[in-house]
Amino acid sequence: MLSLLGTIATAQQTSVSSPDGTLTVKLDLKNGHLFYQVELEGKTMLEASPLGLQSKTINLSDNLRPIAEKRGEILTNYNEPKIKRSQVQYKANELRYVLENTSKQQIEVTFRVSNNNIAFRYYVPQVGEPANFALIKENSGFKFPLVTTTFLTAQASPMIGWMKTKPSYEEEYQADQALGVPSKYGVGYTFPALFHVGDRGWVLVSETGVSSAYCASKLSEGTKDGLYSISFPEEGENNGIGRAAPTISLPGYTPWRTLTVGSSLKPIVETTIPFDVVEPQYPASKKYEFGRATWSWLEWQDGSINFEDQKKFIDLSASMGYEFVLIDNWWDTKIGHEKIEQLVAYGKERGVGICLWYNSNGFWNDAPQTPKNKMNTSIARKAEMQWMQHVGIKGIKVDFFGGDKQETLKLYEDILSDANDYGLTVIFHGCTLPRGWERMYPNFVGSEAVLASENLIFTQHANDTEAFNATLHPFIRNAVAAMDFGPVLLNKRHNRENSGGTIRKTTETFQLATAILFQTPVQNFGLTPNNLQEMPTHVINFMKQVPTTWDETVFIDGYPGKYVILARRKNDTWYIAGINAEGKEKTVSVNLPMLSTDAVQLIDDNIARESKQKQIRLSKTKSIKLTLQPEGAVVLIGK
Repeated sequence: MLSLLGTIATAQQTSVSSPDGTLTVKLDLKNGHLFYQVELEGKTMLEASPLGLQSKTINLSDNLRPIAEKRGEILTNYNEPKIKRSQVQYKANELRYVLENTSKQQIEVTFRVSNNNIAFRYYVPQVGEPANFALIKENSGFKFPLVTTTFLTAQASPMIGWMKTKPSYEEEYQADQALGVPSKYGVGYTFPALFHVGDRGWVLVSETGVSSAYCASKLSEGTKDGLYSISFPEEGENNGIGRAAPTISLPGYTPWRTLTVGSSLKPIVETTIPFDVVEPQYPASKKYEFGRATWSWLEWQDGSINFEDQKKFIDLSASMGYEFVLIDNWWDTKIGHEKIEQLVAYGKERGVGICLWYNSNGFWNDAPQTPKNKMNTSIARKAEMQWMQHVGIKGIKVDFFGGDKQETLKLYEDILSDANDYGLTVIFHGCTLPRGWERMYPNFVGSEAVLASENLIFTQHANDTEAFNATLHPFIRNAVAAMDFGPVLLNKRHNRENSGGTIRKTTETFQLATAILFQTPVQNFGLTPNNLQEMPTHVINFMKQVPTTWDETVFIDGYPGKYVILARRKNDTWYIAGINAEGKEKTVSVNLPMLSTDAVQLIDDNIARESKQKQIRLSKTKSIKLTLQPEGAVVLIGK
């Protein structure tokens, strides 16, 4: 709901603040150029940062003058079961600042400022005959004070990596780096991006509301004086097909650029801004189901894609009470459509639904896995989805995209829209960051867009850095969108026999904790049949009961790259997880005021790094001292 408070006289300087008055955006028009600055409790979090758009023929960033200013209040209540909080109330103050250049061409900049969050976008009206605006540059920038350090992951160059599948948002993070350090590939940084503004606080920068009407953007290389700017995809992405810069229809909007700003990390972890400012793009064709899945490919790899092994994993899901099994690449040749139908029937008898993997290709990379050429065109896609609907497939996982161009965003949206017509949920892998999609598309489940669990099988380095990476995700990648990581690998050795391959460095309790820390509404867990016999009873029992959708998320303590403790609520039960990446035992005293009872179940590691469970009682103040072993964890369950 928008309540307009009227149009007021315009000025060269203006501002808008959050409902609680602590977060302020100041706009300043200097010599025809528009800048904005962000303050939190009077402290500068962003210095004067540029705004504006440019097309091939129109410059809406220079020689500007203000012509109107409109203010309003936003109040929105919505339910969304797929995100970190199921019921959300969004309250914000809005400022619409309208400007024109010397040719009377207009641009409107809208800022919405809620408590700890800022969203801004541009509106370009149609003036005269031109019905589109072909951008060459978006001037939006983020200029940080020199005290700032960064937590960023590089954007990959196009058409590199395995079978030319990059960029796939699967690069490593660099923690606490100085401003302006060159990225690994020299083409900027992937959203979201976290900045630590000295002792003033934190800023998380991202974007939302990205659809086929625009491209997905990134941050440019930073300057030594702290400026990072919106940057469009590289020309070579998706094998050079499609224009790198977007074109918007007129009148039209850009996506929202978002900033979450806090004196602590609590607003960063708990933010819902990616979903607050977007709207559903189409109604759900059915009530979609979410839950837990097993996935043979992760530990057993390609050799498991056969009829008998998939029956074993259907049985595993059934024994765990899980809703799904994911059958990965090559199923069309190694199992076949007819046998898939038999597996669907077998699963139905056991209460387990089947989800299938597809290659997105196309012509944009060399990934050979099949089925391919089934998702890239409407005719092939609808025929395949009609078959899936007929036999009872529950959802699809589509892999290997490798680009952020507007044309690629159209493919994402077309897959989602068509899948909804046939009652299918969708997970994306080898893909871009989802930007508000959980609320925009009702059948969207989640995306990888992270250096995910498959790398634990591929390299020992991924295992050696697993704890470090896991302590980053709640603050950065998973703070803005569902993350299909594929957590909880209980094998001590990452192969089928649990006797060779890479070595898991983290404890079993750590693995359990990731089921809470990593949020996505369908979790493809890394469990294997041998885990039922090899793991302690309490480990398996926890994995039988852990939810995948949440009603509330509360940050408790942590620092990205070192440790994290957070709590998630499902109905009246709280699941609290903490992990340690500091390389030595860590003791943390925390308060848990959300718990109404004293008795809680505690799962932690003993000095031998073995997972143990016991019931404990909290003090009257609901405080507790937690001991986290190196690369270990704690899990608490209470009400």
